Amino acid sequence: MNKEFDLSLSSYGKVRGVKYDVVVLPWGATEPHNLHLPYLTDCILPHDIAVEAAELTLKQYGMRCMVLPPVAFGAHNPGQRELPFCIHTRYSTQQAILEDIVASLYVQGVRKLIILSGHGGNHFKGMIRDLAFVYPDFLIVSAEWFSVVSPKGYFEAAIDDHAGEMETSVMMHYHPELVHLEEAGDGDSKPFAIPALNEKLGWAPRHWDKTTIDSGVGNPKKATPEKGAAYIHAVVEKIAKLFGEVGLHDLY
Repeated sequence: MNKEFDLSLSSYGKVRGVKYDVVVLPWGATEPHNLHLPYLTDCILPHDIAVEAAELTLKQYGMRCMVLPPVAFGAHNPGQRELPFCIHTRYSTQQAILEDIVASLYVQGVRKLIILSGHGGNHFKGMIRDLAFVYPDFLIVSAEWFSVVSPKGYFEAAIDDHAGEMETSVMMHYHPELVHLEEAGDGDSKPFAIPALNEKLGWAPRHWDKTTIDSGVGNPKKATPEKGAAYIHAVVEKIAKLFGEVGLHDLY
């Protein structure tokens, strides 16, 4: 990874006096990912994707990004918090963290922040709306790395929601040493008994202990680093487009 874009590795001597057009905040969670992926998968992936996209953004758009260390605390479902070392944070806790980060960046002269989420349970729209009243000249954009490119055509699994073929393949691409596919469960899951919820006509939190057996949703057994590399190449292109255009333009 390039220290020029990664605050986890950089130093004050490297960043002092450098103008950054966009600051990127990876936001994940601390939770089990089936039996074969690290608890911090949802932090590792948005961070690594953001750093790779930041490097591409400078090349393609001339915009300089700094990627902050990821926030490791997300929101979880009932039945997840009871699993060992799954750390659930309330909406108000996440909001307070974001408010403090924005306040710090604002006094430093930063005016553009992109939150890159790696965890489906995190939702920032309400927080960003509230902060827009407090900091009307501070642009905050949120994105999910796994939502910018459809996985269709890249992966085989029909159900691939959590620690399945896609997420495992991308981790195998970035960090094969952290993936122990031989230990993985099948990722079997149970849908709601209410058909309308399965059709997404309404929403309710899934009870993880009733939904999953091994904490995964989707079978990871067909994951490969080659699939992950092909998919993430398309994702990084899209994320770099977001970074570059946010850096180049005002909102209106």
